[in-house]
Amino acid sequence: LTILRKRDGVRAAFDAFDPQAVAAYGEADRARLLADAAIVRNRAKVDATITNARALVGLLDAEGEGALDRLVWGFAPAPRRARLRSFADLPASTPESVALAKELKRRGFVFVGPTTMYAAMQAMGLVDDHLAGCAAGA
Repeated sequence: LTILRKRDGVRAAFDAFDPQAVAAYGEADRARLLADAAIVRNRAKVDATITNARALVGLLDAEGEGALDRLVWGFAPAPRRARLRSFADLPASTPESVALAKELKRRGFVFVGPTTMYAAMQAMGLVDDHLAGCAAGA
């Protein structure tokens, strides 16, 4: 809830998530962000955001428009044969999220562990974790 409430502040503080702009941030921008009460002022997360913007710009420079999309979708798992029955059955990570995290780290991204990547895969629609009987998953 804290993060959701700060969404507008984060968007404003990080130039509407423009990777070119964030990748160009220097020490003055870092200091500005760490003093901005509209965002979560965690030094490691601020640094990771700048690092990841730089890694993304490098990826786009090397592989062109849509490179991140192609990279991530290259790790999409096969659809499950059957719906899971309970939240206890949901994995925290999968072999695909482990492999995606490893590839992103190889490319210079940080704060991209297997559990975070599995949550991202869920959010992006690569994984359908609706439980059996869930109307949204029907």
